[in-house]
Amino acid sequence: MSFGSAISNVLSNYATFSGRASKSEFWWWFLFFTLLMMAIGIVSAAMSSAAGGALSGLVWLGLFLPNLAVQVRRLHDTGRSGWWMLLILLPLIGFIVLLIFFLLASNPGANRYGEQPQ
Repeated sequence: MSFGSAISNVLSNYATFSGRASKSEFWWWFLFFTLLMMAIGIVSAAMSSAAGGALSGLVWLGLFLPNLAVQVRRLHDTGRSGWWMLLILLPLIGFIVLLIFFLLASNPGANRYGEQPQ
C-alpha cells in the first residue's frame, strides 16, 4: 500500500473499528500523522499562543477517531481485540507492548475480524 492510498483508506474509514489494517497502512498513517502534527506545531509556534494552541487542538481532535480506529484495526490484523488499546493507560510498559503488537506480522488469511488486507 502506498502513502497516499493509506491516508485515503484511513480517512475513508474515519471511525470504522471493524475489519483489519495492514502493517503498511498503519505505518504510513503514523508517518502522515506525525509529520502533520510537527507541521502544525511549527505553525502554532509562529502564531499567538491561544490561536496556535486552538489550531493544534482542533487538528488533533479531528484526527483522534481515525487514529484510534486504525490502531484498533491493526490490532485486529494481528488477531487481537481492540480492547488491548487500554494498555496505553499503563505508563511506558503499555506503550512498549502496543508498539510490539503494531510491529508484528499480519495473521495470514482470514481471521475472526475479516479477510487479510491487501
